[in-house]
Amino acid sequence: MNYKDNLNLDKLPAHVAIIMDGNGRWAKQKGFLRASGHKEGTKAVRDTVEGCAEIGVKNLTLYAFSTENWNRPKLEVDTLMKLLVSSLKKEIKTLQDNDIRLHCIGNISNLPKKAKKELLDVIEKTSSNTRMTLTLALSYGSREEITSCFKQIAEKISNRELSIDAIDESVINEHLYTQNLPDVDLLIRTSGEQRISNFLLWQIAYAELYFTKILWPDYRREDLFEAIYNYQNRERRFGKTSEQLS
Repeated sequence: MNYKDNLNLDKLPAHVAIIMDGNGRWAKQKGFLRASGHKEGTKAVRDTVEGCAEIGVKNLTLYAFSTENWNRPKLEVDTLMKLLVSSLKKEIKTLQDNDIRLHCIGNISNLPKKAKKELLDVIEKTSSNTRMTLTLALSYGSREEITSCFKQIAEKISNRELSIDAIDESVINEHLYTQNLPDVDLLIRTSGEQRISNFLLWQIAYAELYFTKILWPDYRREDLFEAIYNYQNRERRFGKTSEQLS
């Protein structure tokens, strides 16, 4: 089935988020080092990003490196950071050619200086692009994000800049890393695992969840189109009944 031709381009998810999982298993299955899986995964990133731009998805967020990933072996972490730098240098042309703005969420103060510098440089160079926003979740953890949000709000209450009665969902959204992004409509996780792994816990409140057994290095835009087709054939009720929606 050609999923792209069967998509309703007027009903695309405004925000797609992907947990890119399976690089290590892909490498192990082929007898390669884990680093090879991560490197091959960058090809999946490029094709998926281009696929989103091709059909008109406005926001794509990729879970690139979690706060928990710092606990992995130092060699693997160092490899991932070097890969981040090289990928940013290599993909700046892809971003510019496709009019894609790069954005980042997470505690990037933990990134190595070289990686942080390259990241901020690409963010600045693509800041005026408008076709799509690609957000990398780097050194990101949702619980840490929510904790930081509460601390910011508590400080404003303490300084009498904000009253408790004024706190609502919009105030919370304004203090999250994702303050300029819409809520997630579709969350995809590759590799067959069926868990959220501390990713965008607040933002996926009404997201449709889609799990695929495909390992991330093998993921391509056709797989993305299938996930979106599946999404479009679900009934999103947001707490209402089917009768209310019809």
